[in-house]
Amino acid sequence: MLSYGKFYDVNLINFIESFPDETSCKQRFKEIRDKEGVICRKCGNKNHYWLGTIWQYQCKTCKTRTTLRSGTVMQASKLPFKYWFLAIHLLTGTKKTFSALELQRQLGHKYYEPVWFMLQKLRKTMGVRDQDYKLDKVVELDEGFFESVDTEKDPDDKGVKLKRGRGSQRQTTVMVMASTIHSVSKPGKHKKPTKFRYVKMIVVDNLKAKTIEHEVDENIDSNSIVRTDNYSSYSNLKDHVWVHQAQVVTPKEAGKVLPWVHIMISNAKRTLLGVHHMISKKYFQDYVDEFCYKVNRRYFGESLFDRLLIACVSINYKNFVNVTR
Repeated sequence: MLSYGKFYDVNLINFIESFPDETSCKQRFKEIRDKEGVICRKCGNKNHYWLGTIWQYQCKTCKTRTTLRSGTVMQASKLPFKYWFLAIHLLTGTKKTFSALELQRQLGHKYYEPVWFMLQKLRKTMGVRDQDYKLDKVVELDEGFFESVDTEKDPDDKGVKLKRGRGSQRQTTVMVMASTIHSVSKPGKHKKPTKFRYVKMIVVDNLKAKTIEHEVDENIDSNSIVRTDNYSSYSNLKDHVWVHQAQVVTPKEAGKVLPWVHIMISNAKRTLLGVHHMISKKYFQDYVDEFCYKVNRRYFGESLFDRLLIACVSINYKNFVNVTR
């Protein structure tokens, strides 16, 4: 495992002392990139010289030069490194989140669009990083319905009457999966028989059996135990996991039978809608990715800032070429 030296404290005062200017941010970014390694985009060689006067790498084989940002999340961005570092700090140093408009105010930047793109790339980085892992042990599975806005709505549908409840055009359907283990402590009035581990939230177009089974294969280890209600689309999950436990659940009992899934849905709704008010369906996955990333790393503490910074360096830029408004 690579050693990255000092992990910077997320405390605001210490952060400002560690990164007082643009040069200090670039230097830290270079340190991480040196550890991760630079691959020449032309010949694939990993051996490079560092040209300090112009802050670029030069391939030892074909002499192709690579900028400090090239191939990372920051490629094609004209925003200063300090903006990126501040954005990462604000996202990882707070339990909730930050809107692009609020970050624009904090940075004092004239234009909204570049700040929005920066935050979306960071959120997508979080999602790409969590794709490397599958949930295991005992996994609670249920669906959640989040209020959202359809920014790509057909103008001809303007007079169409909106549905209510499940399937409403104002809602985004999200599959919620919570990994748990049996709790060693005795369950009490406010204690649950299971202990929460990790969560995943996947935006889906529908709740058909084929869609659900595909997401289970992609996000849950086949040796896991999956607990659900008796919704018909879950009936064939036994063919995709080790054990499928389905139970008839009334609305009043849902919080007891599948406690952690409903806690995660509730917390996500409070976090997202409390800060952003209205989120586009097109980008809803990015926002729940941020929520899950921070929940899954809730014990990382002061190292969370550097962990996201490392992900920004190591994840290929090709994952972000389709980030458009």
